This record gives sequence, C-alpha cells and structure tokens, in this order.
Amino acid sequence: MNAHTLLAARFAEWQQAEFDSNLCPVRDVLDQIGDKWTVLILLSLVGQPRRFSAIQRAVPDVSKRMLTQTLRNLERNGMIVREVYPTKPPSVEYTLAPLAEDLLEPLAGLLRWAEANHARIHAARRQFDTAAAA
Repeated sequence: MNAHTLLAARFAEWQQAEFDSNLCPVRDVLDQIGDKWTVLILLSLVGQPRRFSAIQRAVPDVSKRMLTQTLRNLERNGMIVREVYPTKPPSVEYTLAPLAEDLLEPLAGLLRWAEANHARIHAARRQFDTAAAA
C-alpha cells in the first residue's frame, strides 16, 4: 500500500470513529513534536548528552523560558532523560530517551524532505505574496 492510499484510509477510519480529541494520536503526538523548538532540541541531543547551556548554544534563537518549557515537555513525554549530578552547583544533563531514538528515522525523512523542498516553498510563498498584493 503506498503512502497516499495508507494515509487516506487511516484518515477515513479516524473520521468514522467516535471523535475524542484526547485519544487522537495525530493531535496528541504532533502537538508535542510539531513545533520548531522540539525538533531542533532533539536534533541537538543526537549522539551526545548536553547540558542546558550547550543546548542553548546549539539552538541560539530559543529563549531560556522556551528552552526550559520544551525540555520539561520532552521529559514529561518520555522523549528525553534529565540527569542531575550531585556537584556544587548541581549540574544537569539531557539525553535522548529510547522513545526519541525511535523518532529519529521518521524525523530524518522529514528533514530530507524539508531540505529538498525549502527553495520550492520559498518560491511558492513569493508567488502567493505577489499575487495577494496585486
């Protein structure tokens, strides 16, 4: 079954089921991983644990508040592990949890698609904006 057929069939199944947004896996999962900070923070942790400041340097445009909030959400959702070391002052390190490791393959596909189509998306935006301004 190709992706088009599979996705159309799954969506049709969801529409026929009794709707409960709390039980919808697409809404629930994409709500967490669909924002730009989550993906970039997960990418910063691929292959190595990092401390808060190292993550912030790796994703320099994220505010401390958003980084803290995103790290908490990722930990809550089982995507990262937060380890506190008993030093003075205490140091904290973040690593990918097995659940996030499982996400890397589909995420790699999305990143390949984004890189391959970035210029096309920008061209479409320019064309739309030009037509809308006319």
